[in-house]
Amino acid sequence: MAHPRRYPATRYRLEMPPDLSARGERERLSPAALRAFFNIMARWQVRDEDARALLGGVSNGPFYEMKRSPERILETDRLTRISYLIGIVKALNILHGQPLADEWVRLPNSNPLFAGEAPLAFMTRGGLPAMQTVRRLLDARRAG
Repeated sequence: MAHPRRYPATRYRLEMPPDLSARGERERLSPAALRAFFNIMARWQVRDEDARALLGGVSNGPFYEMKRSPERILETDRLTRISYLIGIVKALNILHGQPLADEWVRLPNSNPLFAGEAPLAFMTRGGLPAMQTVRRLLDARRAG
């Protein structure tokens, strides 16, 4: 009698994604996420108005408070948004050399998804679903 096939063992540890509903996890991740966000905005030369939109429509006061002092606890939505942006930066840096990786979000794009607009405009208008779409598009391009 033949033995059933088994999926081969892996040498990688299974790491569960952070539980963003847990305050402790958000507290741990938030300061680094905010620092990364503002570094990305500087690299991409994003206007504060657009940066506020990428964070989910933050008003001026809280936005500049975050910029001045990133030691705060973000909501799940904002951490998720920043996570997508970090993934987009990583993918762009793998796909393109500098400075194109940093300019890509501001350049008009011929992909039908963007309808000739810059990916930044697509993401600021479309919010979290648009960020997820851009991340998937770039990850698909990375995969070939």
